Parts: sequence; structure tokens; C-alpha cells
Amino acid sequence: MWNDDKPKAFERQLKQQLAYTTSACKTARNWGPLEVLRAVLFHARILRVYALAKRRIRQGCFGRDGYLNSSWSSLTVAEKLGGRFAVTGLHHLVDTQGPVVIIGNHMGSLETIAMPCLILPFKEVAFVVKQSLTTHPIFGPIMCAVPHIAVARNNPREDLKLVLTRGAELLSQGVSVVIFPQATRSAEFDVDGFNTLGIKLAARAGAPVIPLALKTDFMANGKWIKDMGLVYPSRTIHFAFGNRIGVTGSGREEHVTVVRHVASHLKEWGGTIKGVVP
Repeated sequence: MWNDDKPKAFERQLKQQLAYTTSACKTARNWGPLEVLRAVLFHARILRVYALAKRRIRQGCFGRDGYLNSSWSSLTVAEKLGGRFAVTGLHHLVDTQGPVVIIGNHMGSLETIAMPCLILPFKEVAFVVKQSLTTHPIFGPIMCAVPHIAVARNNPREDLKLVLTRGAELLSQGVSVVIFPQATRSAEFDVDGFNTLGIKLAARAGAPVIPLALKTDFMANGKWIKDMGLVYPSRTIHFAFGNRIGVTGSGREEHVTVVRHVASHLKEWGGTIKGVVP
């Protein structure tokens, strides 16, 4: 049975507090050397969440609430296995009227599955994702059931055109767009590899930017299967949304502002930064 009561309570809590911190009572016991077993349980439970979501899609009753529910369920799976979330800056989503372009660094798949339940209480949302995710046996049906922009990453020029065109269309419909401008997800923040695609989209659509710094290496990228790595409860899961940025002119200064937002928070959290921050 798909129960919407707890996700709705979570949504109400976010709207009231405009922040979220995992309570101490949710902290899991110490697993000691059984980290492989913990990772197996984590991924098995995530797969179950997506199996339930796919069933709801087949029944034709997924929608916005189903998306929030599956994302919240993934967040709680992480918490039950020791994950501790620290989410700040949600008031910036409330204070900004209309849709926004959220630009952040990209560490792993955890942010893609956990972020929707943090944003949906305030904004309808679509993610820019790899096209391969839309045909993935696990994530594909869910991704195709919600607004998204799928890029092939074979032709940068075509990807740019698609993101600008489809992104502007979604923004005009009131749907915010999340974009990770790094070429690939990585535990380190590569300053030089953090492109200006999100800024270009915001400028094209006349939408404001909300910078996002995140640290989600609680779930590491896998050695053989990238979506299935070990989990590390000692690493707090951070999301920090920043001040609204209006894009004017070339957007260079605005891009620098986003880079500095990400870098400053990662430095505070003990993350790794590659390159020189402007």
C-alpha cells in the first residue's frame, strides 16, 4: 500500500521550517565492519522504492505526489542506514516568485533521487539528465513520468540547443529546472569543468538562478556499477541553496557567484576542490 501521510507531513515540516536536519533519533546503529552489508541493504531498499513507484506509474496515479513520495522514501532509506541530512536555504525558493534555474555541483545519483522532495513543496521541478537514464531499467520509467530534459552528451552543440529550447519551454510553464553543469558526477568540485550552461538557460528564459552547493558522498560512486557504491554514515549529506541571482549581460559575474557559493560551502564541509576559484 502506498502511504502518502508521512511524505505530506514531511512537506508540511519543510514549509514551516524552510530547512531540514535529520533528527538524532533516526541515526542508525553502528554497523562496524559490515559496510558491504549496509550498502547491499541500502541499494535493495532503493530498488524497492522504485519498484513501488513503477507500479504506481502503471496504475496511472503517480504524478507530483508520487514523485515526492518516492523521493522522500529514498531519503528515509538513507536515514535508516545512518545518513544524516542537513538542508539549508530553502527560504530562497519561497522568496523567489515563479520558476528558477537551480545550478549546483554533481557528486552522485543520491542528489537526483533525494532532491525532488526538497524542492517540490515549493516549486514544480525538472532535472537535466543523461539520455541513458530515460531507458534505464530502474530509473527510466520514473524519469519518463516526470518533467525532464534528456541530453545525449555526444554532441555538445546539440545538447546546448536542447537545454536552452526545452528548458525555456519548461520555465515558461512554471517548472523550475535543476542543472548540474559538470561533465560528469564526481566527489571533487572541478572549477574549470563547471560550465555556464545553467547561466545561459537562465538568461535565455529571463529566469533567476538559485545556486546550490551539495555534498552527497554518503553514497559513493560504485567501482563496477556507478549507481551502486558503498555508503558512509560518517559523511553528512549537505544541501545549501543560495541567494537568488538575476542574470544580466554575458552572465560571467553570475557564474562566478555560483562557483563561489559551491566552493565556499564545500570548503566548510571538508570537500575537495580542483582548480582555482575566481
